[in-house]
Amino acid sequence: MTSTSVPIGVSVNGTDHEFAETLTVRELLGRLELPTQGIALAVDGAVFPKSRWDEPVGRGWQIEVLTAVQGG
Repeated sequence: MTSTSVPIGVSVNGTDHEFAETLTVRELLGRLELPTQGIALAVDGAVFPKSRWDEPVGRGWQIEVLTAVQGG
């Protein structure tokens, strides 16, 4: 029996990406060369805490990477 992998498609900051293998959120950030410090993540409009970044990315997730901006 032959095993086939189904690509995992996600959107990060409005840009669609497909990956052949399952990635954790932390691995996804690394693969896309995004920072892992000083950011917050939202998945499908809800805050996604750093304590969950070692969980696999779900198919079709809409991910927003948010950075704090100082100023006044």
